[in-house]
Amino acid sequence: MVLIIFAINIVYVTFFTVRMILTLKGYRYIAAVVSVVEVIIYVVGLGLVLENLNEIQNLIAYAIGYGCGVVVGSKIEEKMALGYITVNVITAEKDLKLPKILRDKGYGVTDWSANGLDGDRSALQILTPRKYELQLYATIKEHDPRAFIIAYEAKTIHGGFWVKTVRKGKLFK
Repeated sequence: MVLIIFAINIVYVTFFTVRMILTLKGYRYIAAVVSVVEVIIYVVGLGLVLENLNEIQNLIAYAIGYGCGVVVGSKIEEKMALGYITVNVITAEKDLKLPKILRDKGYGVTDWSANGLDGDRSALQILTPRKYELQLYATIKEHDPRAFIIAYEAKTIHGGFWVKTVRKGKLFK
């Protein structure tokens, strides 16, 4: 019984975590389907615990399964990598090879001259699907290991050549 409760809660919380992320990313219909499965699993698991509430190991299994489910759900979300990120890069490179390299790889790049503590810099703003985030970092570090990189989630994207390319399904092909 303990293992069943533990497993059910891992599955339930995994579904819960994925549903929340889908909802936040705007996939409301997929999230609704996931929530139906999530609630069924939740009711079954909670029912098993409540029927056997006098056995503390069931409650402990429920709680540990919940914690493990958060970890599993987070790992699944990392693999799904939904959405887009914007990456800002500050580099001492002045000959601007990096923007061309990144554009050739399919990234949306806007670059401009900047001024930092130690003088002239190049600033880049790069838009990419999250699933290509690590590849982008590797490319940047390969060409400038000392580049300053900061990333954040792009919630709304409108206009520009890159959006048209994404809609046509031709990005990174």
